[in-house]
Amino acid sequence: MKKYIGQNIQRKEDYRLVTGKGLFVGDIYLDGMLEATFVRSPQAHALIKKIDITKAKELEGVVDILTGQDIKGIIKPIGQFDAHCAVPPNVGEAINAQIQYNYEDVLAIDKVIYVGQPVAVVIAENRYIAEDAADLIQVTYEQLPVIVNPFKAMEEGAPLVHENIKKNIQMQFHVKTGQPTHEVEKQADHVLKTRVSTPRLGSNPIETKGVVAEYDGRTNQMQVWSATQLPFEVRATISHCLRWTEQSIRVIAPDVGGGFGPKGGVHPEEIIVPYLSKKHNRPVKWIEDRLEHLTSARQSRDQVHDVVVAFQNDGTITSLRDEFILDAGAVNFFGFTCAYNTAYHLRGAYKIPNYDIKARIVLTNKTPNVPFRGAGRPEAVFTMDRIIDMVARKLKMDPLEVMKKNMIQAHEMPYDQGIFVKDGAQLIYDSGNYPEALDKALKMVDYEGFRARQAEAKRQGKYIGVGISSYVEGTGAGPFEGAHLSVDSTGKVIAHLGASPQGQGHETVFAQIGADALGLTPDDVIIRVGDTSVLPFGAGTYASRSTVNAGNAMHEGALKLRKKVETVACLMLGVSPEDIIMEDGKIFSKQSSEKVLTWVDIFNRTRPAARPPLPVEIEPGLQVTHYFVPPTTTFASSIHVAEVEVDKETGKVDIREYTCIHDCGVPVNPMIVDGQVQGGIAQGIGSALYEEIVYDEKGQLLTGSYMDYLLPTAMEIPSVKKGHQVYPSTRNSLGVKGVGEGGAIAPPAAVTNAIVDALAHLEIEINQLPVSPSRLRRLIKEAEEKQHSSTLG
Repeated sequence: MKKYIGQNIQRKEDYRLVTGKGLFVGDIYLDGMLEATFVRSPQAHALIKKIDITKAKELEGVVDILTGQDIKGIIKPIGQFDAHCAVPPNVGEAINAQIQYNYEDVLAIDKVIYVGQPVAVVIAENRYIAEDAADLIQVTYEQLPVIVNPFKAMEEGAPLVHENIKKNIQMQFHVKTGQPTHEVEKQADHVLKTRVSTPRLGSNPIETKGVVAEYDGRTNQMQVWSATQLPFEVRATISHCLRWTEQSIRVIAPDVGGGFGPKGGVHPEEIIVPYLSKKHNRPVKWIEDRLEHLTSARQSRDQVHDVVVAFQNDGTITSLRDEFILDAGAVNFFGFTCAYNTAYHLRGAYKIPNYDIKARIVLTNKTPNVPFRGAGRPEAVFTMDRIIDMVARKLKMDPLEVMKKNMIQAHEMPYDQGIFVKDGAQLIYDSGNYPEALDKALKMVDYEGFRARQAEAKRQGKYIGVGISSYVEGTGAGPFEGAHLSVDSTGKVIAHLGASPQGQGHETVFAQIGADALGLTPDDVIIRVGDTSVLPFGAGTYASRSTVNAGNAMHEGALKLRKKVETVACLMLGVSPEDIIMEDGKIFSKQSSEKVLTWVDIFNRTRPAARPPLPVEIEPGLQVTHYFVPPTTTFASSIHVAEVEVDKETGKVDIREYTCIHDCGVPVNPMIVDGQVQGGIAQGIGSALYEEIVYDEKGQLLTGSYMDYLLPTAMEIPSVKKGHQVYPSTRNSLGVKGVGEGGAIAPPAAVTNAIVDALAHLEIEINQLPVSPSRLRRLIKEAEEKQHSSTLG
């Protein structure tokens, strides 16, 4: 019986976080601690001819300086994170995956391949001395040709980012199903061709990266605190790169102020700082400053799609062909993750039987590209929903009618899309009702009355528009997650989980799940996360997976613990298991409630050498471990509707209303779900209207401060009207689906479609993000000139 799942329980972690009592990496100070500063390359592509550290070493307070040559052969480079993104054999065969492996030295040795790449590191008695010393290090570079355009990167004779990666194509694959699209196009009433592009973005969490390492020479143990989403991956990578025994390394993710994906990899600093701590037998700390973050922290998105869509006069889409490029920057650590996410999500909620997608992951002299909230899905949805809108306008139809014409129906669930998910399972949507979600959203925004409001606004000289976006998102990705539960002498249940939060509310959600399974209150369940010393295996927090994986590990582990408690209670009460009731922390027989046991009673009875002794078949202690391995992903879905007003003279866009209907299966805590959706939509609006990382032709970053890289503030983000659908997943016993990334996926498409609708009389096509005032004003001007010329002609 669910008592707490589905309830708006106040977040347990909030008091600590909002009163300044949290512990972040930057808050950690240890006796004798040294601080590190990194010297980073100002060149995008250059040979390192000489590094002169003479003056820097002479500065009082400098303890050590390392260059790439100092650690060559000692520290292995960082390669692809195969534990999270290896291509399953059946998928590799089906898509003809062609891979050329790449890596990054933790300090550049012979050449640099992007601006901001670490070249040397200084450790000193404090950060001020370290930075002064770093300024005294002189690096002599010999410039090499720079490549920043992925199309030029693939040309014959183009400069190579890595000498072993031919034509700079790190990976390519081909996904197809149905009939050959070229043949289908010949039979179609219409064929539309277009190019759609999404820019390179940064994640900009409120907390930058940071690492503290402390080596204990007495026990040969290394403890590392890192602002990471993947403490177990950090541990494994430190072990690999430094050749240390993995169990001698403890990685702790304390409170982490946002992650969004770029904190989900392993960075050079997370390898170098522990190495220096052991070398000097002193704690070492590094905190990334904001300028470093904007330059060197991993970036994302950056796709260009060349799309061909065939469709009939009634709006039925018969085929979709796409050749797209993902600009991975200088190193691709995550294999086919983002590109394949795009490829298998592109059709979303639509039935398009004939499908042909070719993808190329290309290296350029930019900061490496990694998954960022949505991880390939916002790019897919922007492409697909712009196609829907363009098809509708070509046919002089309402985009809503084209959506409905092609949308998967509820009675067709579970729906097989005919290709593979990234994990190797067949792509079959497990549950959902997309038409119902669309109808709910339309009622919430009064879509029927909008056209009248739009016409009246136009008479007043105002241009308002409405845009709709839908998506289906694979969530709850494996490979697994673990939970270790134990009971302490006070009767509290302590649960250690492999997935650690960056603000998502894990301590609350997992306590709700455990409380229901154990007949306790959430206050009786203490959640511990982000520590590799308790669980031997863990995956981490990414890909909208924590509630599905760690939540079900918690649930199944709690049921195991419950069974053991019931067994002991039966022994103590002299009843059978079916007579046991566990409720509000009390354990009694439904035959008689006179004798009541507490969890403290059960704990005491299961102590080793308890009197009388336990039967030999009952092992002493109250502790269990469970690993949940999902059969494949679950599929969340959503409809987003944006209403905007466009100032035609300036190109400024104001979002008047924003509405979202979301299905994440069973919501454990609806309030937290709403918070995740609201935060994701804020980032999605940033992607739609403001954010873009720009490099010049020499690979120099032109958006290296918040004067140039724009982020939306509370003034630009509306309060979102939210509605929930509940279609439980059939792939886990809780019926949950992921929600963390969802809000960020649809806003670029919804907002852009609304802008196009507001300016429908100009017949503007907007297939490039962000829709900045300057970009939109240029499009308006071009459209007006075209109409003027047509009138004169």
